[in-house]
Amino acid sequence: MDYETLSNCFVGVFQHYKTKEQKVFVIHDLRDDFDKLLLFLRKNRDDKEWHISFNGLGFDAQITHYILDNQHNWMIYSACDIARDIYKFAQDCINKSRSNNFLPYAEWHMKIQQIDLYKLNHWDNVQKKSSLKWIQFSMDWDNLLDMPIHHTTEIKTQDELDLIIEYCINDVESTKEIYKRSQSQIKLRKSLSKQYGINLFSASEPRISKEIFMYYMAKRMNISNNDFKKLRTERNHIVCKDIILPYIKFNTPDLNNLLDLLKHSKFDAGNLKGQFNYNIKYKNVKTHFGLGGVHGANKSDIYESDDEYVIMSSDVVSFYPNLVIKNKWSAAHFPKEIFCPQYEWFFKERQKIPKSNPMNYVLKIILNSTFGLSNDYTSFFYDPELFMKITINGQLTLMMLYESIMERIPNATSIMQNTDGIEIKIPRSEQEKYLEICKEWEDLTKLKLEHTTYSKMIVGDVNNYIAISDYQEVDINKWRQIKESNPHYLFKVSGAKFMYAPIKLNGRFNFHDLALHKNKSKLVVAKGVYEYFINNILPEDYLDMNTNILDYCIAQKSRGDWVQTKRKVVDGKIIDIELQKTNRYYISEKGNKIVKINKFDGREIQLESGRWKQILFNKIKINKWNEYYIDKNYYLQCIESEINNIIISKNQMTLF
Repeated sequence: MDYETLSNCFVGVFQHYKTKEQKVFVIHDLRDDFDKLLLFLRKNRDDKEWHISFNGLGFDAQITHYILDNQHNWMIYSACDIARDIYKFAQDCINKSRSNNFLPYAEWHMKIQQIDLYKLNHWDNVQKKSSLKWIQFSMDWDNLLDMPIHHTTEIKTQDELDLIIEYCINDVESTKEIYKRSQSQIKLRKSLSKQYGINLFSASEPRISKEIFMYYMAKRMNISNNDFKKLRTERNHIVCKDIILPYIKFNTPDLNNLLDLLKHSKFDAGNLKGQFNYNIKYKNVKTHFGLGGVHGANKSDIYESDDEYVIMSSDVVSFYPNLVIKNKWSAAHFPKEIFCPQYEWFFKERQKIPKSNPMNYVLKIILNSTFGLSNDYTSFFYDPELFMKITINGQLTLMMLYESIMERIPNATSIMQNTDGIEIKIPRSEQEKYLEICKEWEDLTKLKLEHTTYSKMIVGDVNNYIAISDYQEVDINKWRQIKESNPHYLFKVSGAKFMYAPIKLNGRFNFHDLALHKNKSKLVVAKGVYEYFINNILPEDYLDMNTNILDYCIAQKSRGDWVQTKRKVVDGKIIDIELQKTNRYYISEKGNKIVKINKFDGREIQLESGRWKQILFNKIKINKWNEYYIDKNYYLQCIESEINNIIISKNQMTLF
């Protein structure tokens, strides 16, 4: 469902979640469906039906309950007056949301149950912030349509009304598609809501972890949920030497200097951002230490295993949770004798449950969320010292492993260190020593490592790479199952042996199964890079093969004072046609320039600088391939640039 509220007009559209049944309600001088809307909403309430929406808890559901609460006051109102009253309330809700103030109707108070897909998918989070329009682009929705009429406009004609209805229907249909794609997550929340007696239908993953953690801890501490929610540990500062584990030590000057620097550091506990920020260069590899973890990578290159050398990848099992468990850490406001056994119980329970069971995923969320929430003042996990214990010791312990391998194994080549794991190329003759060093580290830290061998790593940088594992043998049924669900893996059959090699795609090289909040613009570039390095297909040949127009599409959204315009030349004059805020386009030999213009100072930014022209593709139209007039040179340059960035360090010259 979805509502549109304008200064003198209200439109509401509902579609049944399983069928094509649709209800459209309008409150306006040209059409007054107020009584029909009331009957429908009362039926929803009395029959315990649900409303499924995008940001419904923050907007649409607020209006629904405002209508139900004020229906009797409006009996003598005209349709226009009712629409104006609803509009005023809607604007008040928007302003309160922007100011982070409480809205009039809390979820628990609502008479009609809600599933808010915006909240459920955590698209209200700063890191994942996504509008419905952006999600429409990510889903390859056929009509990327912004509201065609500004909400302050006085609606006067049937044509204007029809435009609003069309827009609202488009939003509802795309919301229905998001609902279909969220089925497993909704089923999980339904199961958890029933099990714990908590309404988690619209809960994000962090909220699920907080609610279930509170369910157990509040009982064990014998306090109410309300009192538990108030728990915090506030600190003025954190003395770093007091939180570094006693067994942390290094043997090389570079890392000892880092350790000494940290031991003399003192952090402002109330504002940790930017305080923990260090770089070192060890074995000619620059490594960065920060609040998010350790990150380091060798030069962009292609790293391969062969008869003499093998790429070892070692990841710490549930790194941050196990740091907490093995060292018996806790937020200061939780009694250790209660928190530590409970937190470890979550970990052990997860080990008993197959990964295919949704509860395994829930327990993973609970365990992993502790780190971030311990630095979130709005959370009852809040204790910045616990946060710093985890992040600093996590990075230092990983670097101990890294240093030990690099110092004790001759001819070892560091490829990457990233938060909870390392990738190092070593002589095959030293594999046993490598595993011995890892075992020593495990015995010291009480943590566990999982090892993988890679046949090849194509590294752009620490966040953008392709890693190909060695082949694994499975039975034919498992082989077919993996091949069907992971088409980008490598597969081969040798006699009676069925083998596959997992491929990890990371960062801008990932084109498979992208989360909907991620930017999927120019997927053809990531695919072209993949085909070149994995299947030896030249970029120009791949572009000839790929005739999926959506892989060539790019999205841009305007914020604040910026507007997008299509610039045309008509009769020798330059004309700017204002566009909607979010636009989908591709680079074409025909078309126009799309320009972002600042409404106040007139600054201009071309979406694609240079000679490249764009064709808007907000409404998908399937044509013959040559009718799109794709500018192959643009995409070819993008693919070749990515490839050259990697191979130039290897060959000391560009390939293309």
